[in-house]
Amino acid sequence: MSQRYKPNVTVACIVHATSQDKYLMVEEWIEGEQRFNQPAGHLEANESLIQACEREVFEETGLSLKAQGLVGIYQLSASEDLAFVRFTFFVQLDDMPSPAPQDKAIHSAHWLSLAQIEAMPSLLRSPLVLDCLKDYLNQAQNGQTYPLSLLNSDRLTIAQASKA
Repeated sequence: MSQRYKPNVTVACIVHATSQDKYLMVEEWIEGEQRFNQPAGHLEANESLIQACEREVFEETGLSLKAQGLVGIYQLSASEDLAFVRFTFFVQLDDMPSPAPQDKAIHSAHWLSLAQIEAMPSLLRSPLVLDCLKDYLNQAQNGQTYPLSLLNSDRLTIAQASKA
């Protein structure tokens, strides 16, 4: 019998300063290599996906922001035994507040244009960074976004023993 597939559940947030058309990206060093990502991280026990998104945004940027919608749900296999299911959210702002990362793993945070992000594909944490950004832009252009109500956390508390 093969081992059960257990992908990591992660959240990410596209933070878009609409008046300047810039995106907030975090810079981190992973195994000695510089990488850029949207504010992102893992879902923790007893938190909803939306709570995880807002917590990660605060930890990685120092900004207290509320998710406004869902961009999409993505699967990524990084290797034979490492996979992710990523829920990507978005926040639109009028201005570009100064970030102050709280997480020591984050070197800094930068407001970057789409062209700047596209110019550094080898520095992006994963292909999902640009994929999600392009999906967000397509949705915004078409006036099509997914509401947060799609995500139901009504049964987040520990349920009685079941076969679920």
